Amino acid sequence: MESFPVLAIILLFSAIVPSPCDSGKVLVYSVDGSHWLNMKILVETLHSQGHEITVIRSSTSWYISEFSPYYTSITVIQEQAQHLENQDSMSVFLKRSIEIRRNRGSLWEFFEFYRNNVIYHGMMIYMYNFHTNPPYQAVCDRYFEPGVTPMSLVLEADIWLMRVDFTFEYPRPTMPNIVYIGGFQGKPPKPLSPDLEDFVQSSGEHGVIIMTLGTLLSNLGPATTEIFASAFASLPQKVVWRYIGQRPAALGNNTKLVEWLPQNDLLGHPKTKAFVTHGGTNGLYEAIYHGVPVVGIPLIFDQFNNIMRMTAQGVAEMLEITQLDVESVKNALKNVLDPEKPYKENMLKLSQLHHDKPMKPLDSAVFWIEYVMRHKGAPHLRTESYKLPWYAYHSLDVMAFFLGCGLLFFAAVWFSSRCLIRSLTKTRKPKSE
Repeated sequence: MESFPVLAIILLFSAIVPSPCDSGKVLVYSVDGSHWLNMKILVETLHSQGHEITVIRSSTSWYISEFSPYYTSITVIQEQAQHLENQDSMSVFLKRSIEIRRNRGSLWEFFEFYRNNVIYHGMMIYMYNFHTNPPYQAVCDRYFEPGVTPMSLVLEADIWLMRVDFTFEYPRPTMPNIVYIGGFQGKPPKPLSPDLEDFVQSSGEHGVIIMTLGTLLSNLGPATTEIFASAFASLPQKVVWRYIGQRPAALGNNTKLVEWLPQNDLLGHPKTKAFVTHGGTNGLYEAIYHGVPVVGIPLIFDQFNNIMRMTAQGVAEMLEITQLDVESVKNALKNVLDPEKPYKENMLKLSQLHHDKPMKPLDSAVFWIEYVMRHKGAPHLRTESYKLPWYAYHSLDVMAFFLGCGLLFFAAVWFSSRCLIRSLTKTRKPKSE
């Protein structure tokens, strides 16, 4: 699940000395899921630099292994996994979201939509306060000074590693302790397995389309699945589709179903012509890295925003999941695959911008982590705004002051005017005979 661009929170203690050959101790408190897949790359790189890594993990974690040659772990015992951390929960959530979107435009849909983003938010707050946070708070109570909470550790972060860059993001002001490392997981492709390579090579001049909707969002229901199967069957390209479930009846001989696929290696293959994706950050940056145009089907969370950015760059077509039919899928793919249209050319330009940097994103991430360690947290880069009370952070106290001044001014004007009117009235009043 790729909901946020922030990679994770890294807590650094036992700072290293300026010598590049010395190392430090790094405590990693990472989000699970696809966020951990990113963090694992960084953990392995830090380990290769000689740093000692310790990872805090949940006993219900489904991605973070307890044992690893790259780190030691502290396992926090939890009776149940966090909400939405499994396939069934995500399928139910996705199905409900799609049902609401099908009624788009109605007043009932408006209220239902917000009743649903509110219920979900309330459940997340409940899970955090009563299930997720207490075990981690116990770890904080044991290893840190009084008053430290998991949330305070997040707010006091010395450096923020953002999984985006400005080939993807729009220009915006930023803080000096925010480091943009978008696409840091990108790397040259490895050779495919023999059977997959044979299938890809059999595509000839037409090439291959890759489709995957991530780990947790692969189940779109039988009706939508048949639409994609039928659309793929009508194309001359071969298709590699990450799909788990009953084989679609309309599936063509040109489509290969797999339970797992080497996404980066396939996107980097010269035969790959298009990428059908839900719009997760990881997949989009791998597509940018390898210069593969996109057909996006945003489903939840930040995926709408991600695909909209890609369409604005002229490198993607977007499909609405509630309005899919065979023709719309075929047309979107044909547009992206058409050499007369600029999708591929635009994506290659975007890829060139992404690669044209003085330092690779992963090297930049490691440098700034070690920079913070060398300089005792580098407080000269960090804003202290998180220490402000909420009303001061949002400048409500300033607004209240000016509002009060304005009210006093108008009250003074009103009172002065009233007194002046009364005075004039008395002076002009005729004397009785």
